[in-house]
Amino acid sequence: MNFKNLHQQNTPLVICNVWDAVSAKSAEKLNFNAIGTSSAAIATMLGYEDGEQMSFAELVYIVERILASTSLPLTVDIEAGFSRKPAEIATHIKTLADLGVVGINIEDSIVSNERVLHNATDFAKDLAEIKQQLVENEVNIFINVRTDPFLLGHANALAETKERIKLYESADIDGIFVPCITNESDILNVVNHTKLPVNVMCMPDLPDFNTLEKLNVKRISMGNFIFDNLSGSFENTLSAIVESQSFNPVF
Repeated sequence: MNFKNLHQQNTPLVICNVWDAVSAKSAEKLNFNAIGTSSAAIATMLGYEDGEQMSFAELVYIVERILASTSLPLTVDIEAGFSRKPAEIATHIKTLADLGVVGINIEDSIVSNERVLHNATDFAKDLAEIKQQLVENEVNIFINVRTDPFLLGHANALAETKERIKLYESADIDGIFVPCITNESDILNVVNHTKLPVNVMCMPDLPDFNTLEKLNVKRISMGNFIFDNLSGSFENTLSAIVESQSFNPVF
């Protein structure tokens, strides 16, 4: 089954978000159907803040190592594209596709001093130009567009999300990702607003997978939360070693 078809099943596709070869191998061992990079996890691992502080070349290197370690389909979070120019973003996507990446996430917010929403009309035009260049270069890749009103706590997050989805659909994208949406009514409202598969993300109050399936959600992501959980466990273990002055906490 190809990556696009994985978004058309009754049961949502659960993406295991990874950041290196080890995490990718674990996902394959546990029979996940697909993996996706977490930009925040990779940035943290490399000593950067999230928000395109690492270079695209550094991301490509990590992607290459992940691809070399697993046969699972890989989708890559390219944040806002590592450029403000659609032609350069399309080139970045082609670079990833040529490596064997099957999908990308691109977001409609940008980070300067703080994260802010991109103008929706301008972003839709950029998406259309990116898509056109990919078609012209015969690049077949799943374009999952992340829209961030809920993530940014927009005063009218649901209405803003729906308005943006309608604009982005015109660019012939493949999926919509709405991080930080958790209310069942809001999720159903978004799902019923679009024919595109809707992607939600791990949150403390996100409904369970069975409920999300009933809401017709098609994709569930983990974000950077698993990475953060493991980092916390690592620090706790180190603290226990220091406190006990032994390696007993390891075993």
